[in-house]
Amino acid sequence: MAAKEESVYSEAEIEQKLRQELPHWYYEKGWIRRKYRTSGWKATLMVVNAVGHLAEAAWHHPDLTVSYAFVIVKLVTHSAKGITDKDFALARKIEELIQWDAAAESRGLFAGTPDDPRFKYIKYDK
Repeated sequence: MAAKEESVYSEAEIEQKLRQELPHWYYEKGWIRRKYRTSGWKATLMVVNAVGHLAEAAWHHPDLTVSYAFVIVKLVTHSAKGITDKDFALARKIEELIQWDAAAESRGLFAGTPDDPRFKYIKYDK
């Protein structure tokens, strides 16, 4: 299977696309990035595993910075030496999964995590 030529976005195009489609992501030093704040180590590991699953399924692998209460996701298409549609597509999928707030979107089907520090998970962007 031959690799398809991938079109790389300019910095101005990246900034505009992020503003319009992924407002919590930013462009820095050749990567699009997002910092997800968590409530602690267990939640951080869940985010890492969720991102890992999506990346592996897409065969497009981010760089991650992992700390006690946050995960930074960095995306670039190495083969194209820049930001491509692949990066934006994976960023949208990650954003959709990590920011899914079951209680807010489920119309009562799911309770979501209790409002109790023992069960806090993601610090949602509201």
